[in-house]
Amino acid sequence: MLKWSHQYLWRVKYYLISGEASGDLHGSNLIKALKTKDPEANIRCWGGDLMQAAGAELIKHYRDLAFMGFAEVVSNLPTIFKNIRFCKDDIWAFQPDAVILIDYPGFNLRIAEWAHKEKIKVIYYISPQVWAWKEGRVKKMKQIIDKMLVILPFEKDYYKEKWNWEVDYVGHPLIEAIEDKKKELGYGDTNKNPTPTVKKIALLPGSRKQEISKKLPIMLEVAKSFPDYQFVVAEAPGLESHFYQPFLQAYQNVASVKNGTYQLLLESDAALVTSGTATLETALLGIPEIVCYKGSNISYQIAKRLIKIKYISLVNLIMDKLIVKELIQDELNVANLVKELNLILNDAVYQKQLKADYQALYEKLSKGGHASDQAAKIITDSLAK
Repeated sequence: MLKWSHQYLWRVKYYLISGEASGDLHGSNLIKALKTKDPEANIRCWGGDLMQAAGAELIKHYRDLAFMGFAEVVSNLPTIFKNIRFCKDDIWAFQPDAVILIDYPGFNLRIAEWAHKEKIKVIYYISPQVWAWKEGRVKKMKQIIDKMLVILPFEKDYYKEKWNWEVDYVGHPLIEAIEDKKKELGYGDTNKNPTPTVKKIALLPGSRKQEISKKLPIMLEVAKSFPDYQFVVAEAPGLESHFYQPFLQAYQNVASVKNGTYQLLLESDAALVTSGTATLETALLGIPEIVCYKGSNISYQIAKRLIKIKYISLVNLIMDKLIVKELIQDELNVANLVKELNLILNDAVYQKQLKADYQALYEKLSKGGHASDQAAKIITDSLAK
């Protein structure tokens, strides 16, 4: 009877923390699912506009938290430590039934350790990529995380076989996000608009100012070699439009769009995409892409020595083979981009193979089910015990 009372006679309090645009998207869908199961849930969050619109009280926006690369993180350590202190104080004042951490491991694992010591239930949704680097963190994670919810098919076996840790695979939340968006935009089962009016190339240079400043100028220069195409930059939701204008003003066939990335991709013939969740979104929408990564030289040299994976894009990692071309650091230049873009736009054999690989990827990630609903059920069930 006490369990029932805890669940229904007063509002259950959740404290969610995400630190970037993809976490805001997945966090918002999780909030909607939690609200469906528990309409009176009291949710406080660090995230973005989407999580706020889903019904959470927004405390910190991710645009104030995003620092890219090792060198950049070091230079912003005072701000990061100040944010951590503020977060702990805010959680303590709120006294949630559970802290739900969404990826963003550098920050969230510190909060997890503190919350565990304070006897607050810790649920981690979207695992840190420990299989790529800093694998030694798992030993501590097992001790401080009460529930780990993973979204990549291989992660459940990884944790069980290597660390004897039973985690819950809930499916990938991008599947539901993409299906919902396609319905909203009026697209059926096909991944392409059947009647495109303008030939377009989408440019997705990231969500942080540092990475955009590194990659966008190179991406834009490619537009000169494809005068028959309109190149359209997807602006990050956390940045102001005026930030992009100095980059765009020198080009005739370049434009930008805000809060319309999925629509842009669905209308595009190809995309140049920075590493991260966007590479997976683009593939799941069926759009041929080139993965672009370039960071500061110091950050790249450190990362190259620490990260032990074959690929940087989630598409290639999940399928364990090279499906989409990755241009990394010095390889990311105008000549290489022009060459690869010509290939994905004009080579019929390449296009056919890519379409088949994309379909296999979609089917693999769809097997997990509706991620947000499954995650919300596990979370609410665990709090009712």
